[in-house]
Amino acid sequence: MDSSGICCLKFGDAGSFDYGRNYGVVYDVTSWTDVLPEFGGDTYGSDNFLQSRANGVATYRNSDFFGLVDGLNFALQYQGKNGSVSGEGTSPTNNGRGALKQNGDGYGTSLTYDIYDGISAGFAYSHSKRNGDQNSQLALGRGDNAETYTGGLKYDANNIYLATQYTQTYNATRAGSLGFANKAQNFEVVAQYQFDFGLRPSVAYLQSKGKDLEGYGDQDLLKYVDVGATYYFNKNMSTYVDYKINLLDDNSFTRNAGVSTDDIVALGLVYQF
Repeated sequence: MDSSGICCLKFGDAGSFDYGRNYGVVYDVTSWTDVLPEFGGDTYGSDNFLQSRANGVATYRNSDFFGLVDGLNFALQYQGKNGSVSGEGTSPTNNGRGALKQNGDGYGTSLTYDIYDGISAGFAYSHSKRNGDQNSQLALGRGDNAETYTGGLKYDANNIYLATQYTQTYNATRAGSLGFANKAQNFEVVAQYQFDFGLRPSVAYLQSKGKDLEGYGDQDLLKYVDVGATYYFNKNMSTYVDYKINLLDDNSFTRNAGVSTDDIVALGLVYQF
C-alpha cells in the first residue's frame, strides 16, 4: 500500500491492479487539460462518479498493450456504491455525503495511444447507477444512470504543450448546487510554452453547457478564459499567477445554483520536496 492509501499489485507486462481512493478512468483523458497554474479541470469534480478523485475504485491498468504495442494503454475500473452515512433515502449526517457526491455501482474504461512524436489521442467511458437521493433530494436531474463519454488530443514536444478534450455526459455533470444536468457538453482547450529560462505561459478556454435543465432550459454551467504563467526558479521551487476571466452572465440560474460569475486572480509559491 502506498502513502495515498492505494493498494497496488504489479504484474510486469500483464499490467497492474490497485484499489482505494484513486482517480476515475475518465481523468486519464481529461487530465490532459488539467494543467493550468491554479484553475482548470472544473467541468467535473471530485466524487463525481468516475470523473476525478473517487472512493472505493478497483482499477486494472495495462501499458503498451501487454508489451506488444508501444504507447497503447488501457484501463478497466469498477466503483462500489457510496451513499450517505445514514443510508440511502435519508439526509446525510454531518460526516456523510450529500447527494451531489454519492454514487451507485459503476464501471469505466479508458484507452490512450501515443501516436507519434508527442501526439496522443484518448477515449474514456463511464457508467454509474444513481442513488435514490439523487432523484429525490436534488432539484435538477432525473434518471437511474449517469454516463460520461470523453475524447481528447494532446501534443507535448519541442517545449510546446497543446491539449483539448470534449466530454458529453448524461445525469453526471453538476449544475451548481441544484443537481445534475440531464445532458451536458463540456469542452476544454489549453496551450502552453516552456521557455528555457524557466517561464511557462498558459492560455485556456473552458465551457460546460447544460441542456434541458428543469425550469431553466439550456444554461452555461461554467465558461471562462484562463491566462496565467508559471516561473520555475529550479526543479524544486516555482511561482505562478493565474487569471480566470469569467464569461458567465449573472442570471436566476447562476444565483439559485450558487455559481460564481466573478473574475478571480490567484498567486502562489510552490516548493516541492
